[in-house]
Amino acid sequence: MTTDPILDHLTVFVRGLAVEAAIGIHDHEMGRTQPLIIDAELDLMPHHVDRLADTYNYEAVLIAAEALVAEGHVGLVETFAERFARALMDDVRIRSVRVTVSKPEALDGAEAAGCSLTLSR
Repeated sequence: MTTDPILDHLTVFVRGLAVEAAIGIHDHEMGRTQPLIIDAELDLMPHHVDRLADTYNYEAVLIAAEALVAEGHVGLVETFAERFARALMDDVRIRSVRVTVSKPEALDGAEAAGCSLTLSR
């Protein structure tokens, strides 16, 4: 006797999303934008998906990032990451979100520096 597999995990992700943001606390970071690289993983309540309306449209990740950038200067990458994650969690279908924000120009000699965080219900 075989049983049908059960969908027990559904993750939507966006990796390597590049945005230009007014970010930083140092004098040389004021009045200009810098690149940020964003990775987001959104865990949804597992369910059958046939249509875009059944899932989280990953274009909404871009829209959330652009909206946050449009709000203006943010001092810390950690602040940006938390605000971004909270905006994504506005969708009640999301159980948890993992966000990594990298700031490639933050540290000479390093590919990037930044932070990762997870929010969950």
